[in-house]
Amino acid sequence: MATSFIRTPRQYEQDCHILHSYFSGNFGAISNKEVVRIFVNRDSNALKLVCQTYSHWYGQDLLQFVSNVQRNNSFARIAYLRMVEPYERDAQLLRHSLFGGSLNLNTLIEVACTRPSSELLQIKHCYQTQYKSDLEKDLTMKISGGFKEILVTVLRSCRNYRSKVDMSLAMCDAKTLYEALESGKNIDQRTIISVLSRRNNGQVRAILSSYKQLYGHELSKSVKRSKCGQFGKELRVVIRCIQHPEKFFAKQLRMKNADGREILIRTVVTRSRIDIKGINKAFATKTGSTLENLVVREFGSSKNKNNDIVVGILVGLIKGG
Repeated sequence: MATSFIRTPRQYEQDCHILHSYFSGNFGAISNKEVVRIFVNRDSNALKLVCQTYSHWYGQDLLQFVSNVQRNNSFARIAYLRMVEPYERDAQLLRHSLFGGSLNLNTLIEVACTRPSSELLQIKHCYQTQYKSDLEKDLTMKISGGFKEILVTVLRSCRNYRSKVDMSLAMCDAKTLYEALESGKNIDQRTIISVLSRRNNGQVRAILSSYKQLYGHELSKSVKRSKCGQFGKELRVVIRCIQHPEKFFAKQLRMKNADGREILIRTVVTRSRIDIKGINKAFATKTGSTLENLVVREFGSSKNKNNDIVVGILVGLIKGG
């Protein structure tokens, strides 16, 4: 009788053998380098095939397994973030930021402002499917003040993801924003929100570039003034994150947070092959050190086999760019 069989390259079968040996505690059968290689060299599509192959050979959902143990296991956390679908991962990050205890504004800003609008639209759909809830409504319910209006505006703007960058339009919008900031005793918040709500993240970056070209300084400097109030402070955080995501991440990594290890792991994994080299440069500019050194300080002091693998993967992802 014929049986179904997943036909995958032999390398994925070897990866599964290595991971099964590791998770079974059979450390003598494998080396740290073999485990590190899987999570540094395989892209997301390859890791998806590894998970499928693992399920076929060992009858276990590998992604679910690492998900169950990731809370107190840095290696499992890295493995999970590398293997889960990016849209599902980001939907989970947003959900946890809103309902995981205390509100985590930094993570909300991170996901909403550093993902391309096309990805953000998919993240919203995934959030709706996973949690049977609307992301914009949940955000409105949990956040107050200017951040609520600004972040909801960013989320809504992703509907325009198909629009290509138009520099002529960016110049016009930059002038509109200048008038909204400069023409009266108070800033025109309604006009600012209107402009941002109609432009995807790529177009917003073009507007911010045009603003500096026209007026000799960045828009974020204009909203620092006292007349902009709390709304200006909150708008500045968001637009700086959209314009210079590498500086946003570098700042998060410099802060002494209780969840510093999680921020380090998440930043390296989610920004590898995107802008991790830029983040490393921005971090080094402010600290005189590198992300590789930060990884070693956080995880390299222990002789724990897990930590050796964590250091190997994170450093490998940073160097690989």
